[in-house]
Amino acid sequence: MAGGRGRSRGAIVFSHANGFPAGTYRLLFEHWRAAGYTVHAVEKFGHQPAYPVTGNWPHLRDELIHFAEWALVDDAPAWFVGHSLGGFLSVLAAARRPDLARGVVLLDSPIIGGWKARALQFAKATGLGERYSPAAVSRRRRQHWPSDQAAFEHFATKPVFARWHPEVLRDYVAAGTEPAGAVRALSFRREVETEIYRTLPHHLPHVLRSHPLGCPVTFIGGTASAEVRQVGLRATERLTQGRVSWIEGGHLFPMERPLETAEAVLMQLRRLARAHRATG
Repeated sequence: MAGGRGRSRGAIVFSHANGFPAGTYRLLFEHWRAAGYTVHAVEKFGHQPAYPVTGNWPHLRDELIHFAEWALVDDAPAWFVGHSLGGFLSVLAAARRPDLARGVVLLDSPIIGGWKARALQFAKATGLGERYSPAAVSRRRRQHWPSDQAAFEHFATKPVFARWHPEVLRDYVAAGTEPAGAVRALSFRREVETEIYRTLPHHLPHVLRSHPLGCPVTFIGGTASAEVRQVGLRATERLTQGRVSWIEGGHLFPMERPLETAEAVLMQLRRLARAHRATG
């Protein structure tokens, strides 16, 4: 999924959260385009055979890099914006290819560092962490519904989805399901979603020491994000040099408050542009 190539205030390369195809974020993209940016996004990470899901996500990182190379052409460097999974991939891509990234905006993607990174590495190696991770839920996720309306009603009854903006939920059903014979099926395969959770990178501190980012980074978190509570912000505050802001909501605040999120990202892009000029 890619935006137009005309003249603009710059390009945004957006990366989605695990399990939520890029089309789920349509309202954010429309807001950014209305503000003069072009928007490019991989629709679903991990679904191309050339980019399988493996430990620490090197192929998913390459999928983002190769997509950005194709999408940007003469429009690089661009702003990399990512939600959860997408934020981590944005950091990995910017570290590997600093020529592509003008700056990075992390949407509830707290960097795992210190002893927590080592604990994650141990949990992955032993399999002990899966019972406490979202993988325990995603591997049993329902996959089929008789219609898109039935899928919408199914998700709307779930407490997490009930907090979503109704248009975002409609967009998720449109992007997140597809025809499968006489029924609608999940388009983001649950085995891919589960494997992404199982292989969460524990090596980000090492990557950032070996390849320090050459662009500024900012973090926008949800005030009620369980992920932020679990991980903490020490490593994130170091990476962003204190550029941390908040939006009311949980880990999925971009779905709960899409227009507020879109405007907050624009504010941070202006802030990063100033930082980029100061360091450039």
